[in-house]
Amino acid sequence: MTDLIAAIIQGVVEGLTEFLPVSSTAHILITQELLSIDRTDSFWKMFAVFIQLGAILAVVAYFWKRLMGFVASFLQALSAKDRHPGGKSIWLSHPLPLVMISFVVTAIPCFLIDKLIDDNMESLLFIGIALVVGGIAMFVIDRYASNQVTTTQLEEISLKQAIVIGLAQIVAAVFPGTSRSMSTIAGGQLMGLSRSAALEFSFFLSIPIMFAASGFKLLKYLMKQPLPEVDRWIALSAGFATSFIVAFFVIAWFMQWVRTRGFAPFALYRVVAGAALIGWVLWNPA
Repeated sequence: MTDLIAAIIQGVVEGLTEFLPVSSTAHILITQELLSIDRTDSFWKMFAVFIQLGAILAVVAYFWKRLMGFVASFLQALSAKDRHPGGKSIWLSHPLPLVMISFVVTAIPCFLIDKLIDDNMESLLFIGIALVVGGIAMFVIDRYASNQVTTTQLEEISLKQAIVIGLAQIVAAVFPGTSRSMSTIAGGQLMGLSRSAALEFSFFLSIPIMFAASGFKLLKYLMKQPLPEVDRWIALSAGFATSFIVAFFVIAWFMQWVRTRGFAPFALYRVVAGAALIGWVLWNPA
């Protein structure tokens, strides 16, 4: 199989799973294993992170008007003596700076433990366990939190909620298979956010997180490796573009799903997929 075809397949998988709480990282690594790709190859390790940026750009495209509305309301509030109507500082109550605060809470620890994160990504058994544990946790949290909602709109989110969601995302980084979207959604629900508000915050938080992670991984790769051949650049571009297109349509579907249903089907899928992966790894030891 050529690198181009392998990249497109991975792009489809990334686009389908990036925003679902099932762990896109786990699915990409499993796909690489099934395609007989050397997961220790520095190019494919970088590829697995970088194509997530394609899916993140789909968030920017899908929510463009809403994002511009946040920027406009933030600038307007700044010109009105740095206060919301309720008297709170705009820097501690507006979604835009709160997303960035949550990003900083996540990014600094993840940067410091980057080597540990890379090591954990190489263990399929580790990922299988994280899928199962995360699925059970998501089911329990979703059932518990559905009766504890205090925040139904993204505009109502507090500084404390934003910090806790950022801390929850560190768990996903350290334990591949946990799922970035699952950890942020679950963290938000535990802090009183409704399903739709938690999901929307997860979408917006993914923008700075994945821009930083993708840029860091690409820079790290280019600093340590000779420039890849042209066919690998083409493969990287194809995977990137494919993930963008697929993710754009997944976002629209998932937003509608969450408004009317819960996360239980995804929790069940995680447990089944994780158990199957654990069984496969134990049956086929390296």
